[in-house]
Amino acid sequence: MLKWHRFEGRAELDTQLSQVIIAALSDAIEQRDTAYLVVSGGSTPVGLFGELARNSELDWRKVVITLADERWVPRSHPDSNQQLVEQQLLRAHAAAARFIPLYTGAATPEQGSLSLEHDFATLPKFDVVLLGMGGDAHTASLFPNTEALTVGLDPLTDCAVLPARPQTAPHARMTLTLKRLVKTRQLFLHITGEQKELIFNESLGPSITAREYPIRAFALQDQCPLEIFYAP
Repeated sequence: MLKWHRFEGRAELDTQLSQVIIAALSDAIEQRDTAYLVVSGGSTPVGLFGELARNSELDWRKVVITLADERWVPRSHPDSNQQLVEQQLLRAHAAAARFIPLYTGAATPEQGSLSLEHDFATLPKFDVVLLGMGGDAHTASLFPNTEALTVGLDPLTDCAVLPARPQTAPHARMTLTLKRLVKTRQLFLHITGEQKELIFNESLGPSITAREYPIRAFALQDQCPLEIFYAP
């Protein structure tokens, strides 16, 4: 069952969501001495990243951070999600966290996936996965009506990572699959703006498929309930 957390403004959303994430990571550290956080790129989480980075209560040395997806570009490229995370999240207190990149430097994501697959398949259950959503209802780099969805949304796939080549967005990409992303203790969708609320609600319509609205697969799966954190 979907659970909505609605806030009047984005600053309040960032503050409250950061507190929820910190609490989840702290609990994971207490239980197994390490916490695993998966984040997404884009402009939406920038304010949240700042809130997290300023938190001094969490033992960031015991936190492992990685990405839900990455554009296949060097970290020096302005479109790199790794660069965004390093500049906005891995600073202040959070600079002590360990980061696992999705970009390997291989010529293609297909080549890079060979080493990443083992690494991500053997990681333990995540503690928090923070998803975003595009205006076309894609999440991670699982874009509508693309070849990658056949494996990317398959709940029975053996793949943890997947090369993706969307036709409607620049750059080849690497993405975690639905199966790997929902292997987590908590699954959050962080969206802002009335248009994205509308798109998300459209994805749940009876005549809609996950191939058309990939976020639908995350909303309706039952391995880890999706919680939506939203502000207009």
